[in-house]
Amino acid sequence: MTSTEALELLKKNGYSITDKREKIIHYFFEHPRYLSVKEVIDYLKELYPGLSFETVYRNLALFRDLGILEETELDGEKRFQVNCEASHHHHHVICLKCGKSKTIQQCPMSQVPEIEEFKIVEHKFEIYGYCSDCQ
Repeated sequence: MTSTEALELLKKNGYSITDKREKIIHYFFEHPRYLSVKEVIDYLKELYPGLSFETVYRNLALFRDLGILEETELDGEKRFQVNCEASHHHHHVICLKCGKSKTIQQCPMSQVPEIEEFKIVEHKFEIYGYCSDCQ
């Protein structure tokens, strides 16, 4: 997905393309890693001094719900990145310092034995460490 396609997806789903939404989307495409809400706010505060946390978070949640962004949690804080659009089930290795991520092609759940009387409907698996730039 490109930033133009992300904006088109917003429009197609009945959402207006505001200047703030456009800036947020472009910021994510210019910074291909997991970003905290605070990082996005710090970037936008220069442009929109009265901007609230709720406005930014609401837009990030919308972008997540539309499949533009994906979400994870690091150190108790939600972080977002452009959806990697892998066409298959996958997981990530995430750098704890800079937020860069890499896709893991193999799912470790395939090694987990079935659990009696329990139907697994979803799971999340992430590996955290430090990328070669941050080591």
